[in-house]
Amino acid sequence: MSRIIPRTALLAALGLVTAAGATATVFGTPAGAATAGCKVEYRITNQWNTGFGADVVVTNTGDPVAAWTLEWTYANGQQVTQGWNAAITQSGAAVTAKSLSYNGSLATGDSTSFGFNGSHTGTNAVPATFKLNGVTCNGADPTQPPTTPPTTPPTTPPPSGGKVDNPYAGARVYVNPEWSAKAAAEPGGTRVSNQPTAVWLDRIALVTGGSGKMGLRDHLDAALAQKGSGELVVQLVVYDLPGRDCSALASNGELGPTEIDKYKTQFIDPIAAILADPKYAGLRIVTAVEIDSLPNLVTNVSGRPTATPACDVMKTNGNYIKGVGYALNKLGSIANVYNYVDAGHHGWLGWDDNFGASAEMFKQAATAEGSTLSKVHGFIVNTANFSALKEDNFKIDDSVGGTSVRQSKWVDWNRYTDELSYAQAMRAKVVSLGFDPGVGMLIDTSRNGWGGTARPTGPGATTSVDSYVNGGRYDRRIHLGNWCNQAGAGLGERPQAAPAPGIDAYVWMKPPGESDGASKEIPNNEGKGFDRMCDPTYTGNVRNGNSMSGALPDAPLAGQWFPAQFQELMKNAHPAL
Repeated sequence: MSRIIPRTALLAALGLVTAAGATATVFGTPAGAATAGCKVEYRITNQWNTGFGADVVVTNTGDPVAAWTLEWTYANGQQVTQGWNAAITQSGAAVTAKSLSYNGSLATGDSTSFGFNGSHTGTNAVPATFKLNGVTCNGADPTQPPTTPPTTPPTTPPPSGGKVDNPYAGARVYVNPEWSAKAAAEPGGTRVSNQPTAVWLDRIALVTGGSGKMGLRDHLDAALAQKGSGELVVQLVVYDLPGRDCSALASNGELGPTEIDKYKTQFIDPIAAILADPKYAGLRIVTAVEIDSLPNLVTNVSGRPTATPACDVMKTNGNYIKGVGYALNKLGSIANVYNYVDAGHHGWLGWDDNFGASAEMFKQAATAEGSTLSKVHGFIVNTANFSALKEDNFKIDDSVGGTSVRQSKWVDWNRYTDELSYAQAMRAKVVSLGFDPGVGMLIDTSRNGWGGTARPTGPGATTSVDSYVNGGRYDRRIHLGNWCNQAGAGLGERPQAAPAPGIDAYVWMKPPGESDGASKEIPNNEGKGFDRMCDPTYTGNVRNGNSMSGALPDAPLAGQWFPAQFQELMKNAHPAL
């Protein structure tokens, strides 16, 4: 139920009205500042037990401003707990909301809005006075919101700024027309070309588009056309950190290790400005934030056998933490944007010395650069990787002849055998660190089907723990550490919402058919290097137990279309096509 500030009594007292009436707002102009003026609408949009949601509309009725600060004071102990489209702070009863980079400029007559969730105990009176840049905008009759809760009060806070608990629930997902056209052009590709895949923003140029590539606005406009009258999710991968992917050369990026300011102003800020356009407010926009970044600061730094000098640089300068925090803060402040932080995969972080330390790293990034834990809607695992969704033929607590499955060469003391068990465990871990109990997980199933004739139909022989695991595992990689264009991989579960407890969706965030990296060095202007893990002749390193890479031959640069990989994925799909 909406609550709008009445102005009748105040205007009458000021001699500004002569007849009774009720409207939403009040104007204010202080003495000696005839060109300043403002109008505020404060609406209580939801109320339940000890919580409430509110929207605030600010209109500038004076001279143009480049930035704004709105101030008010609560009289009944209310506390703001989460906000969007403004930087909201509170000290005691005093609340301050400051504009963000994309909504600070207000010409005369222009309006902008922001919202927040708050807590209250009993009385929840409307604030009596608002000030915009020091100008008193209006007073308010302290009309009380309803004290009777809804018939069926929510057990968790209501959608924040239009956010729902699971953005995928009850919604279709955007089919990227660029990927769809490539898939449909392949023999047999029309069987999957209507599946939703993500839009990867891995270069500044892709935000605006051009040279035959759709920009972000182009995709959002296409999404509006696909949306119709229902709900639609648009999936974006935000991926251009300074010194990107410090442990692998194939996906290095365009920004150098120190170019954090360029990342903020030329990459994240323009994305945020586009996503905040009211034209797109009806879309549910899911962002997968900086794939394969934060875990590097745990596993690939000095003191680890997998240490890489470039990762030491990024840990020391802090620009991964700063970049992710900045992206979460900017994007999470938009009412219809849902941030999911990349959380690696079980074959990377499932070990005891990686798991908890990585969760702590996620919390550090989520509270950097003005961000808060509330700006993280969930986490995504297995993006751009091949780990099986679920291993049915062996369990982590199995043993053979008294030897634990954890001691097999494949599992190698990992705590998890597959992505589903890992995702659910990581969810529990981050909640224990203070993330919202409703946080959801996404699992990328675009390339983890492992079907075809090589897919086991039952457990392996119990001759030894290795024969038991190797004979029964669906994941047919040579080693868990192999990540580039894997031979034998197949399409996995089709995208679907709420498939398992704690899982918001299975998604195809990595578009099937797009290369992980080039099989040989290819000169390019995208900053992408040659990683031997993409070379099928490479005999390995410490990260994959000095095993063969298992990569397909003749692969193009990361992100470019790779027909042989697409055909391999369709051939080995599980469920089969």
